[in-house]
Amino acid sequence: MDANQALNELLAGRLKPGVYQWRTPPVPGAVGDTGWTRRAEEAGWRGFHLDGRRARGKDAFLRLCADVFEMPALADGGWDDFADYLRDLSWAPAKNGYVVLYESWAELADTDQKALRVVLGVFGDAVKAWRDTPTPMVVLMAGVGAEVAGVPRLV
Repeated sequence: MDANQALNELLAGRLKPGVYQWRTPPVPGAVGDTGWTRRAEEAGWRGFHLDGRRARGKDAFLRLCADVFEMPALADGGWDDFADYLRDLSWAPAKNGYVVLYESWAELADTDQKALRVVLGVFGDAVKAWRDTPTPMVVLMAGVGAEVAGVPRLV
């Protein structure tokens, strides 16, 4: 299954919501290509694109999330606030679910591995909180080369 087929399976609800590695090819679908958001929105999913090139530490990551998720006051909060907001998302309604694409996560891994582990934990908890609702959450850790230890591959 390639990246496009995997996304189709997720959006159709045929794959279990989770945090996955999404191996994107170094062509359309690679860093910066946000065509997937249009596909998600057409399927009734709300897409969030985290460009990890802008987040090389905890504070930068939280500022990025505050911007992308339009979370009130997250920039001044911490991991607990981030986790609480991801389990709420009442200000960002979705018909069928939420897709978070975290590209270039290796930037954070290279500079602050502890922060990346916390991020993975927060995403995992949010996925569990949304799993049995009408709007599940899927997190795709997109990358071209590196892999995230302990995170299953979708493609």
